[in-house]
Amino acid sequence: MNYVATTNAPQAIGPYAQAVKANGVVYTSGQLPMTPDGLLVEGTIEEQTHQVFANLKAVLEEAGSSLEQVIKATVFIKDMNEFAALNDVYAQHFGSHTPARSTVEVARLPKDASVEIEVVALTAE
Repeated sequence: MNYVATTNAPQAIGPYAQAVKANGVVYTSGQLPMTPDGLLVEGTIEEQTHQVFANLKAVLEEAGSSLEQVIKATVFIKDMNEFAALNDVYAQHFGSHTPARSTVEVARLPKDASVEIEVVALTAE
């Protein structure tokens, strides 16, 4: 088991790793819409979701993976009324690749973010 850490995504805000690699699979922690220096991106669900994907891409790259290798995504959204807008941004980043996914509406997310996404992906190992 190896821990993954990159300065191109925000550092963990608690006692957890950005991701963990084991047996050719990388498990990311939930990524919030925070810049690498730890500032929350204020704005629309679209703006926040783009930042989440920037963070996921950085963590996956550090782990030797990419969005194209994602096999499962879990999306946490604060307001299901914003699901269609989130879905549009999600589709932009994944393109024709469609990993398995769960989407859950939650009462509250860390830093009062509107969205958090975690993924499981294959690695080159």
